Amino acid sequence: MLSDKILASLNRQHGAEIAAFYLYRAMQSYFLDHNLDGFAQWMNTQANEELEHAGKIYDYIHDRGGAVKLSAIDAPKQDWKSPLEVIQDAYDHEKKVSTMIHDLIDEAVSEKDRATEVMLQWFVAEQVEEEALFDRVYQRVKFAGDSPTALLLIDQEMGARPTSGGEGEV
Repeated sequence: MLSDKILASLNRQHGAEIAAFYLYRAMQSYFLDHNLDGFAQWMNTQANEELEHAGKIYDYIHDRGGAVKLSAIDAPKQDWKSPLEVIQDAYDHEKKVSTMIHDLIDEAVSEKDRATEVMLQWFVAEQVEEEALFDRVYQRVKFAGDSPTALLLIDQEMGARPTSGGEGEV
């Protein structure tokens, strides 16, 4: 059984994962609006992964006898000045999620909830991968600078990422 404190935190994290889906769909829309279909496809894959993360938390809460409490999701940012700003915001978001996961683990340790602590280790590893991935993409787009040709080459590469069943290298 989950403590009230852990349950509330897991419900917040579940909401944060849904909000990340929403944010990444807004980013996908930005890329579609700017004819960067590869980035759009990549961001769609990221969005869908966030739903999978929310599903893991949702299932875990129920497996432990808790109740999922859905909360309102705020509208995400929808306007960016450049593809680099979109990627920077996404990278910053992933770093924020990592901090949230680490805080959740600290709570689980404090509450002596070993099962939640173990479950969250999957998210720790996932966030290491996500931060590394977004950092690589950010560095490439930053390196491309104002070159439309370089940006289009990166866009093509981003579109080659598998749409499911794996991270895909960038």
